[in-house]
Amino acid sequence: MRQPASFSIPREPLPDHEQKQAALGYLNEAWAEARHEGVDGDCLAQASLFAALAELVSTYGEEAVAKFVEGWPARVRNGEFSLALARQ
Repeated sequence: MRQPASFSIPREPLPDHEQKQAALGYLNEAWAEARHEGVDGDCLAQASLFAALAELVSTYGEEAVAKFVEGWPARVRNGEFSLALARQ
């Protein structure tokens, strides 16, 4: 007996901003599941940073990633990563 033919329509890649939104959605789901299972938020954050930096290093190399993260202290101090907005 013959198997039915499988047809897949090639999809165009999503624009960069849509890929980032999708990726953040997947990460938020994984984060929520891990928290539900009892994984500490600080452990998740450190593991996430390690995984992200390892991926960037494998893609761009150590020197490029080192240059990229040089600006992080100022960005953190400027509140770019703060979820709660200051109320006046």
